Amino acid sequence: MTEEEARAWLQAQFDVSRETWTQMERYVAILLSAMDEQNLIAESTRPHIWARHIVDSAQLLNHAPDDDGRDWIDLGSGAGLPGIVIACLVDRPLMMVESRRKRIDFLNAVIADLGLGHARIFGGRVESVPATKAAIISARAYAPLPKLLASALHLSDKKTVWLLPKGRNAQNELEATRPAWQGVFHVEPSVTDADSAIIVAHGIAPAGKKKGRP
Repeated sequence: MTEEEARAWLQAQFDVSRETWTQMERYVAILLSAMDEQNLIAESTRPHIWARHIVDSAQLLNHAPDDDGRDWIDLGSGAGLPGIVIACLVDRPLMMVESRRKRIDFLNAVIADLGLGHARIFGGRVESVPATKAAIISARAYAPLPKLLASALHLSDKKTVWLLPKGRNAQNELEATRPAWQGVFHVEPSVTDADSAIIVAHGIAPAGKKKGRP
């Protein structure tokens, strides 16, 4: 996917308004500028930021349930991918979880700059986030699947949808997880990379236990 194709895909999928384009272009500019101070994205992806990062994040919305008022929680948000992109495209409550101080400061500055009042940051480890029942849990390059599920289970219930972009080993990672975790899992292809995939799941619980909290 070229940068031109990435922008065309966004417009076709989400009918992006002029205001939203302005927000996303501003975010990209901030992200690239901040690269001089901290390694937010791989340097090799700088020329392909719209395809490799913006569309790669935005595509999660195609697998997300409708907004029911509960939080979308993004784990290990780092540079704001996918959290900031999602917050630009949809007006639903979103919490990004990040433990690194420089990343927390960066994300707070982006939220303020773009006026994303429905988004907020939890500064700390995923395990320390107070228990809740999120509508969606996403994580991009956060942790291997078993560790990810274990660290965030307290943020979910049986209705929570997990949206987890993975690389070419998505299917193998999922198969390795099945003995310890039960739930409904399936793998969706990525629109940005034929070798990558998105694990979509719900009803997650440790194997042998009732699926999710009521």
